[in-house]
Amino acid sequence: MALLNWNSPKHYDHTGDKPCVCCGKPTPLRSDRGKPVHKVCAEQWIDAHTPRDDEREAR
Repeated sequence: MALLNWNSPKHYDHTGDKPCVCCGKPTPLRSDRGKPVHKVCAEQWIDAHTPRDDEREAR
């Protein structure tokens, strides 16, 4: 499972909550690209969209 380190203050937007791009619930958190997303949602998205080792070998 992906574990993101969001200790940097750049991941918190003090201007207010926006809907998470994954689940739609409000969050003050932002991705590295500035998108509103919960840390847990981002970690789940990475896990779901990263090819596993056996998938890479099949290519």
